[in-house]
Amino acid sequence: MKFIKKSLLLVVCMCIIITQTGCGSEEPVSENQFRLDTICTITIYDLKKSQAQDALDKAFACIKDYENMLSKTVEGSDVYKINHAGGKPVAVHGETMEVIQKGIEYGKLSQGMFDITIGAVSDLWDFTGNNPRVPDEEQLKKAVKTVDYRKVKVEGDTAALTDKDARLDLGGIAKGYIADRVTEVLEKAGVKKAIIDLGGNIVTIGSKGEGKPWKIGIERPYSDRSEILGAVEMVDATIVTSGVYERYFEAGGKLYHHVLNPKTGYPIENNLDAVTIKAGKGQSVDCDILGTVCLMLGMEKSRELLAGMDGIQAAFIDKNDKVTEINGMKVMPEK
Repeated sequence: MKFIKKSLLLVVCMCIIITQTGCGSEEPVSENQFRLDTICTITIYDLKKSQAQDALDKAFACIKDYENMLSKTVEGSDVYKINHAGGKPVAVHGETMEVIQKGIEYGKLSQGMFDITIGAVSDLWDFTGNNPRVPDEEQLKKAVKTVDYRKVKVEGDTAALTDKDARLDLGGIAKGYIADRVTEVLEKAGVKKAIIDLGGNIVTIGSKGEGKPWKIGIERPYSDRSEILGAVEMVDATIVTSGVYERYFEAGGKLYHHVLNPKTGYPIENNLDAVTIKAGKGQSVDCDILGTVCLMLGMEKSRELLAGMDGIQAAFIDKNDKVTEINGMKVMPEK
């Protein structure tokens, strides 16, 4: 079995094309931390160093607080408590309830292709360890039977899984939600010009300078972040790319990636390698979910889904690196 591990680089996850000068009168102040199982980088361009550092401290504290609330692996988190409650109701924070309800909403919208109860299935796969393997087929079949977002019961400030063997996994929604909350924290601290990157969940606050947009690069799949296919211009916007190349391994001559079909328990199979979703600032949570949903549905079904969503733009990248833009998305080719 051959294991292909993606290196974590201390660079912006989607190859952001940013000139470090000309963004304002202040020198940019940047910080990165390993949070949410990835490198999170925040750069502020318009505050003095002490003010910017104070804003960064608040932003990373925000990330940590939500990670401790929403992670399935952090013992004592709301999600951990729900997963280990044997089906009994658990009192959770209002923010956790908000994320769960958002997940249920998209479960309905996607007809179960996005399902926050996929935890029992995802627990069987290990895409980041030193010895990944394909799970036992019978174990997968058993785990798939527990996947059903309709088994999440919310009442007042409590949440429960009606199937005691089911497991919540908010990995397909939490980063987007947290990116939106971090944006609010920074703006409250007086930030008007910044880039937030939570491992590929990108938010741009303001413009690059003199009204010019930021240019955000879209990575070429399987290039290990060394090549980009093109760039997207952004002002007060958010963009998320979901790709099968982000975490994967090879076994028996076949690639297995982390985008799992909740109906089968195995990686989704279609002609797409990645989907990039762009929207206005404050909608990173929707971009996060829709990237995964569209990657699973494929291009044609995704067109139908996104047709009625005002302000949501998308770019689909197939296995031949062909980029298809919909809903007004414009990807400028790499020169």
